[in-house]
Amino acid sequence: MEGLPLEINVLEVKRRLGAGEALRLIDVREPREFALCRIEGAESIPMRSIPKELAALRGKAAEGTLVFYCHHGSRSLQIVNWLRQQGLAACQSMQGGIDRWAASVDPGLRRY
Repeated sequence: MEGLPLEINVLEVKRRLGAGEALRLIDVREPREFALCRIEGAESIPMRSIPKELAALRGKAAEGTLVFYCHHGSRSLQIVNWLRQQGLAACQSMQGGIDRWAASVDPGLRRY
């Protein structure tokens, strides 16, 4: 995973998922935000829970790249930066978050 960019755009995430690549979508928004709208197949791990989930995330990263997202991409980018400092390289932040996903990939998804 050396050299994996910090961020990935929503169209690339969609393409790679469609190609069957082992990407794990992890939604770091708060539970109330996750209840409003979510990307199918995404796992909810709120930002504040990431440190205590580090060991589990390492295991998940062994199975494929972890793609973190939030509402607009700021929180997920902070998380990816922190995870990389912890030595977890197989992770990326989805640029623009779920808002950009709704605008570019799934226009039927609720925006807020």
